[in-house]
Amino acid sequence: MTNARAGALVALSDGFRGEKLVQTATIDSAPGDFRVLAVQIRDAGLLERRPGYYSVKIVLTIAVFVAGWAAFLVVGNSWATLGVAAFLGVMFTQLGFVGHDAGHLQVFRSRRANFLLGLAVANALIGLSFGWWVPKHNAHHAHPNQVDRDPDIGEGFVAFNSTDGLGGEHASLARLLARWQAWLFFPLMFLRSAGLHVSGVQRLLRQRDRAAAVEGLLIAVHAALYLTAVLWVLSPLKALAFIVVQQGLFSLYLGCSFAPNHKGMPIIEGDTKMSFARRQVITARNVAGGRFTTLMLGGLNYQIEHHLFPTMPRPNLARAQSIIRAFCIESDLGYCEDSLVGSYRQIVHHLRDGAEATARA
Repeated sequence: MTNARAGALVALSDGFRGEKLVQTATIDSAPGDFRVLAVQIRDAGLLERRPGYYSVKIVLTIAVFVAGWAAFLVVGNSWATLGVAAFLGVMFTQLGFVGHDAGHLQVFRSRRANFLLGLAVANALIGLSFGWWVPKHNAHHAHPNQVDRDPDIGEGFVAFNSTDGLGGEHASLARLLARWQAWLFFPLMFLRSAGLHVSGVQRLLRQRDRAAAVEGLLIAVHAALYLTAVLWVLSPLKALAFIVVQQGLFSLYLGCSFAPNHKGMPIIEGDTKMSFARRQVITARNVAGGRFTTLMLGGLNYQIEHHLFPTMPRPNLARAQSIIRAFCIESDLGYCEDSLVGSYRQIVHHLRDGAEATARA
C-alpha cells in the first residue's frame, strides 16, 4: 500500500465535508482479511463478557438515578427543581447507554437476560420501547448510511441534500426545512426523545401481542409514576417546566451522543455492494478523548470498533482500538477520528452544503 493511496483514503473518511458522497464500487478489493482481525480480537479476549464492570456500572447508574428522584422530593415545589430536572435528563441518557449495551448482548451471555435488562432500563425507567428499538438499531448496524436500508437515514429533514423525489404538498415544506437544516440541527435535537416515544408506542399498538402488552404495561407504569410524582410535588406551571427541561435535555444529550457517529459521513447508494468491514468503517466516525469522553458518550466514541464488533463489551473498546486502527489503515479503509467539537463542525458543514445544493436545485 503506497502512502499516497493510504493518505487519500484517510482523507476520504476523515475530511469529508461536502455534498452527499455516493460509493460506486461494486466489490471491495481491500487486501485486509476481516476474519484474521476477528480471530486476533477473539484471542485477545476482547469479546469476553465483563460481569464485574457491568455489575458496578448498572448498580451505580441506577443508584444515582434514584438519588436524583430523591433530590427532587427534597427540593420540592421550587424553581430550583429545574436543576434536578436537568440532572435527571442526563441520567435518563446514561440509562439509555446501558440499554444500548444490552441490546447488543454485551452485558450477559444470555439473550433473554440482556432483553430483560433492556426492558427494565428502557421501558420501565425511561419510557422507551426496547422491543421496537432493537430491530431498528440492528438494521442500522447491518447497513449503516445506506439509502433505503438504514432506518436512521432520512430521520428528520436533516438528512436531506436535495428535494429530489419529493413532490406534492410536502415538497415546499421539505425544501424549506432542508434549506435551514444546518441552523435547526441542534434545536430539533430537543424533540428526538419525543419521536422515539411516539414511534415505540405506535409499533406496540400495531403489534398487539403478548410481548407488546408487556412492553406497553411497563411504559404505562413509567408514565403514570413519572407524571404522578411531578404533579404531586410541583405546581402545574413548575411541573410543565420540569417536564420540558428534563425531557428536552434527555433528548438533546441523547441526540448529540449519537449524531457524531455517522452524520456527515459518506452515504452509500442502496444497490451498492461492498465488504462488511469497508461498509462499517467508511461510514463511521470516532470521537477522540479519554475516559471522561467514554463515560459521557457511553462508549459510542469508539464507533468504528463498535460497528466492527457490536457485541464487544463497552470497556473493551478502548483496548481494541490500536489493533483495529492498524487493520483499517493497512487495509486501505481509512480511520476517521475527530474531537467532539470537530465532529459537530463536520456535521454542520455537511448540512450547510446540502442546504446550498437544495437552494440551487
